[in-house]
Amino acid sequence: MASFSSIRSTIFDKEEKKQQYQAHILGLNAYDRHKKFLKDYANFYGGDTQKQENLPIKTDQDTLREGYRFIRSEEDDMDSSWEQRLVKRYYDKLFKEYCIADMSHYKTGKIGLRWRTEKEVKSGKGQFVCGNKHCSEEEGLASYEVNFAYFEAGENKQALVKLVTCERCAKKLLYRKLKEKEKEEAKSREKEEHRKKREREEVDDDTSMGYERSKGKKSSSTSAGDGKSNEVDDFDQYLQGMFL
Repeated sequence: MASFSSIRSTIFDKEEKKQQYQAHILGLNAYDRHKKFLKDYANFYGGDTQKQENLPIKTDQDTLREGYRFIRSEEDDMDSSWEQRLVKRYYDKLFKEYCIADMSHYKTGKIGLRWRTEKEVKSGKGQFVCGNKHCSEEEGLASYEVNFAYFEAGENKQALVKLVTCERCAKKLLYRKLKEKEKEEAKSREKEEHRKKREREEVDDDTSMGYERSKGKKSSSTSAGDGKSNEVDDFDQYLQGMFL
């Protein structure tokens, strides 16, 4: 039989390994613990570990991206799934008075908007500092009500939001409208020039036709005068013939 000391040593070794294992597990994050449990399960019960490791993992960030809504509806709040609860906790932490804009693609008319975080509110970003995420201008700010049209969850949506920008970024915000206005003005100027040109051509044509008519009248009167003088000469010759 095993001695008491050997049994006690065995028990102590098991407890020590158990404590080390627990300490190791507690030091891991949720994803690493999940992977370790799968690996231990496969090693103990057998199975294809490679197949388990290749399974897609859905993180909290993936859940937020999938379930986040720019403006939540009552139907969204009624959903009691853990995914929606996670999204709502994140949504409630946002400050929804002013927006932050991403104007990286402003020339194509695409501007992204999002709500401000607590850190941005404390720093004044979006209210006392230009709301363009790549601009830190604090002078010449103005507040705009923007009709934000966006595509979300397979639907076209609209929301009226506030955005504070500097003068330079305001031009970016209105870039597409300004360009459309310039094109319309250019078309109007082109039409006006074409109309004036056509009027000038019509006036020139009328002047030319009037000149031709007046010239024709003069020629007719001259021909008539020549005819009369010829008749007088013939009559004089006739009289002279009678008295010879």
